Amino acid sequence: MSDISHEEDHTGPIKTPKQLLMTVFFSFVAPIFIIIGLVAYVTSGNKPAAGTVNVEKSIAERIQKVGMVEIRDANRERKSGEDVYKVQCATCHAAGLAGAPKFGEAGAWGARVATGLEALVNSALKGKGAMGAQAGGDFDDLEITRAVVHMANAGGGNFTAPAAPAPEGAASDAAAAAPAASGEVAKK
Repeated sequence: MSDISHEEDHTGPIKTPKQLLMTVFFSFVAPIFIIIGLVAYVTSGNKPAAGTVNVEKSIAERIQKVGMVEIRDANRERKSGEDVYKVQCATCHAAGLAGAPKFGEAGAWGARVATGLEALVNSALKGKGAMGAQAGGDFDDLEITRAVVHMANAGGGNFTAPAAPAPEGAASDAAAAAPAASGEVAKK
C-alpha cells in the first residue's frame, strides 16, 4: 500500500478566509436583506387589485355577507299556475330543453302524471335531473304546486289546483262565530 497522506480528501470547498466570509454573507445575510426588501415592497402603499377602478366597491364585494334576508308580504296575492309557468317554467318546458317534458305533450307527461301529484311536486321543489330545485325562489310552494298542476293537466293529467290557505285570524274568527250564529252559548 502507499504511504501517501490522504489529507486532500478530507478538506472542504472553502480554503481561504475570504471564501468563508463570502459564503457566510451569501448564505445568511443576503437572504435576510432580500426578505426585508420584499416585506417593505408589499406593505408600502395602498395598491388596488388588478383591474379594479373603484377600490371601495371591490372591498365591499369581497367582505359582503354570505346570506341575505328577504322580507316578503305573507298576505300577498298568490299567482296562478299559468302565471308561474310563464315566468318560471316556460323557458325549458315550452321547448323541451335538457330533457324537460314539453308543455301539453301527453306522451311526455303520461308516465309522470301516473306517479301522482305529490311525486311531481316533490320533483319540482327539490329538483330532478337537469332541473334545479324550484323551492325557495320567487314563488312559494303553493304557487309551484299550482304550476305543476297546470303543466300536468295540459299533458293529460286531471289534478285539482290547491286553494290558498285561509289567513290564521280568519279561521279562528269563523270558528268563534259559528256557535254564536247558531244561538248556542258557550259554557265555562
